[in-house]
Amino acid sequence: MKLNKAYKFRLEPTIEQEIILNNLVGSARFVWNHMLAISFEMFAKNDFINATNLVNKIMDLKSNPDFAFLKSSSNAVSLQQKVRDLASAWSRFFDPKVHARFKENKKKPKKPKFFKLADGTEIQRRALMPQFKRKADGCDSIRLVQFDKYCRVEGNRIKLPNGIGLVKFRKSQDIIGVIKNVTISKKSGHWYVSFGTERELAEKPVHPATSAIGLDMGISKLITTSNGEYIKPKNSFKANQVKLAKLQRQLSRKVLFSQNWKKHNRKIQKLHHHIANIRHDYLHKITTSISKNHAMIACEDLTVINMSTSASGSVENKGRQVKAKSGLNKSILDQGWGMMIDMLEYKQQWRGGLLIKVNPRYTSQTCSQCQHIAKENRQTQAKFECVKCGHKANADINAARNILSAGHAVLSAEGGCSQGRPMKQKTCDIREKVA
Repeated sequence: MKLNKAYKFRLEPTIEQEIILNNLVGSARFVWNHMLAISFEMFAKNDFINATNLVNKIMDLKSNPDFAFLKSSSNAVSLQQKVRDLASAWSRFFDPKVHARFKENKKKPKKPKFFKLADGTEIQRRALMPQFKRKADGCDSIRLVQFDKYCRVEGNRIKLPNGIGLVKFRKSQDIIGVIKNVTISKKSGHWYVSFGTERELAEKPVHPATSAIGLDMGISKLITTSNGEYIKPKNSFKANQVKLAKLQRQLSRKVLFSQNWKKHNRKIQKLHHHIANIRHDYLHKITTSISKNHAMIACEDLTVINMSTSASGSVENKGRQVKAKSGLNKSILDQGWGMMIDMLEYKQQWRGGLLIKVNPRYTSQTCSQCQHIAKENRQTQAKFECVKCGHKANADINAARNILSAGHAVLSAEGGCSQGRPMKQKTCDIREKVA
């Protein structure tokens, strides 16, 4: 069995090394945008867009005297990988399954955008199409494959090509496995290095624990477990919301794209990055603890994008309680439920455990003792009292126990989970609401 894992560290280049890295990521961004413009022309002519067709056009781009900097300030391997990423983005756009999932998400329609072709005609840029990259976004990266050929690791330093040399990075843990590729990224003014590794395991890992747990996700309590435990939310966005609003007001009073505007925009980017780092770190600690202690985890299969849609409505049909729904949406997105489930998913896979996603329907209205379903069971946000058997419990704990029961139902009804361990399953819709 092969186990793939990535290790990400903070990179600390010198001023001279940072200049070279900026040139490399800038060239990669330029090639992405230029190839995207070419692929739009191919799309308008109904030409086949794939990695081979796009990679072959890199040499024409380098031979152009107007783009002579690509020969001196770029890495050939990273340019090819960037174009391959573009081809993968187009493959996702042409995939009908991706479009089907996108249509399930109730997104508010946006104003259409267009791209002007060489002959003067315009083509509409649709949803899921690749997007142009901007330097102002503060997020660039390059990827180098064939690690042993171009790079090497010496302690807490990495040797990079193109005359960069040895660059120090904050090695907070050992890199286990064979390094297959390395990604250098820049985000909000900071540099990072990510190692993609592959490790061969003699047999599938067996989780050391034998317990199972159900998780109910919320806002006032990030996680409520079927064991009756609570995990409080971090709310990193809420804690920095006032500071962020102040910076955004100051930015609105500056001349657009002036030097002061750019400096202030970088401050906002760094604050957003700080908020995301707090959330990411907190969720990693929580999911690692849960994954280590439980072999089976059952959680709700939540569609966060639908839960956080705007209530503003349209010009004809005005929305209701827009301000309250906006505050609720911020709180939902501040928790990072989707990220947390993804973390649990791959951490359980590493340890040989199992994550089961169950249908969240009626989990908060079902009695965990007699399985009676009624809206009246949940009297308040925290109080649950079954109208049939009289069972009383905390509403979140009751829901977590129902989620765990639904997870066990998946194992018994669908079977075969121990062989291959599917990453996502749902219970069959066999329960009906009782009036």
